[in-house]
Amino acid sequence: MIRPAKLTDIPQILTVTKACATAMIQQGIYQWNENYPSKQAFETDIERGELYILQEDNQIIGSIVLSTLMDEEYVPIKWLTPTGKNIYIHRVAVHPDYQGKGYAQKMMAFAENYARENRFESIRLDTFSQNKRNQRFYEARGFQRLGDIFFPKQSEYPFHCYELVL
Repeated sequence: MIRPAKLTDIPQILTVTKACATAMIQQGIYQWNENYPSKQAFETDIERGELYILQEDNQIIGSIVLSTLMDEEYVPIKWLTPTGKNIYIHRVAVHPDYQGKGYAQKMMAFAENYARENRFESIRLDTFSQNKRNQRFYEARGFQRLGDIFFPKQSEYPFHCYELVL
């Protein structure tokens, strides 16, 4: 079940994202760290009504942010559609114990359906250049890689920007 997150969900969400960060670091992927994603980021996401959680047996096992706000880092990217009626996906996470079972696919299908139902022109996101699994995941869903941006607090390596035209 996917539903909007509540402030009371944050401790469980952080448990999921910390487990994801640990699993990625063990694979040599330094995408998330002790600074990101943060409790404050999730609080802001909830205040904006943009954070959704995936539950299995009343336990939070995943999360996804669907935002209408474009990060300033995205400005230089040559997007496929005009900026305005786009949705941005951030902080996609599935607890490592549940990965490889189609849960990320479910959350992305939810995001794509949400975007279509709300008449967005495209979905935009970024993923870490060192995370080849995520790149294959988004490309298999039809996302096109467009350019690179940097988040120096997260990594010296770039993040690839993707867009799916709806």
